[in-house]
Amino acid sequence: MITIIVGTNRNKSEAGKFAKHYEEALVNQGQNVNFIHLKDISPHLYHAEMYDEPLDEYLLKLQDEIMIPTEKFIFVIPEYNGGMPGALKLYIDALSIRLRNETFSGKKAAIVGVSAGRAGNLRGMEHLTGVLNYLNTTVLPNRQPYSSIHKIMNKAGELIDEGSNKVLKQHVEQIINF
Repeated sequence: MITIIVGTNRNKSEAGKFAKHYEEALVNQGQNVNFIHLKDISPHLYHAEMYDEPLDEYLLKLQDEIMIPTEKFIFVIPEYNGGMPGALKLYIDALSIRLRNETFSGKKAAIVGVSAGRAGNLRGMEHLTGVLNYLNTTVLPNRQPYSSIHKIMNKAGELIDEGSNKVLKQHVEQIINF
C-alpha cells in the first residue's frame, strides 16, 4: 500500500493539486493508494494536549488504519520559507508519540518538492530526508523537484507541461519498483 501525504494545511495548495497527478498515475499502474491532505486533519493537530497520551481519536484511527499498514509514502511538499511546512513536521511529531517504529521504521518514502521558484524546494526535501532517516525510513534517492509550478500546471490543476508529465511517470515507476 502506498500513501500520498500532501505536506501542507493550506486549503487550495498547488501541492495538493499536483499530488492528485501522482495519485492518478499510481492508480493507473494498479497500485492501492491512500491520500492524506494535511488540510483535512489540521483541527486534530492543533490543540494544546497533542503531546499527551492518548492522541486525538482521529489521529489514532489514521495511524492504525492507514499509516501503520502503509509500506511506502510519497510526501508532496511545497516550499515554505526555504524549507518544509511546519504542519508536516507537526504531523510527523504527533504520530511519533505512539507506535513510532510501527509507523515509520523500515518503510520507504519518496519526496516530491513543489515550488513557485526555481529550486523545487530542494532545501525542504533535504530537511524532510533528514527527519525520515532519523525515523529509520529509507528515502528514494531521486527526490523529485518541480519548479515554477504555475508554468507546468494551469489554474484548473491540470499538468500541461509534457516534460514534467514524463518525469512524473518515470518517478512513479521508480517508486513502485523501490
